Amino acid sequence: MSTDDDNNPEMIDYLSLAWIRELSREVRESEELAELATHHSIGVTQVVNEGPDGDVTYHLQVADGTAMFGAGAADPEDVKMQQSYETAVAVATGELNAQEAFVTGKILLFGDREALMQAQEVFAALDTVFNTVRTRTRYNR
Repeated sequence: MSTDDDNNPEMIDYLSLAWIRELSREVRESEELAELATHHSIGVTQVVNEGPDGDVTYHLQVADGTAMFGAGAADPEDVKMQQSYETAVAVATGELNAQEAFVTGKILLFGDREALMQAQEVFAALDTVFNTVRTRTRYNR
């Protein structure tokens, strides 16, 4: 059965290369993230397992006045997060609070937790960027 989303060429599939490219552009164009990158430095890798197209790895790299988002692992990597596709969709759509997902072990965290805590402003700004893309994202379940 076809939905309006299926017929909307503006919609992009969650975790697809098109989705990663769109977020990469939005992150690159974010003045707020660029400003935060002047006094924050963090590399975060996200690994999402068992998605419709298999496992997906993407990263956020913030340092030296530049914020970048893209496919593959962060280099250097300060923090790595790993979760199932089901958990990633639930967090991305607001059905599950990210903090609750960490506490309950649905998101596994590896690396420098202190760096993660010090970069909370960065993640708040990133959430704003994600929100601009979320409205055009199709979540396949």
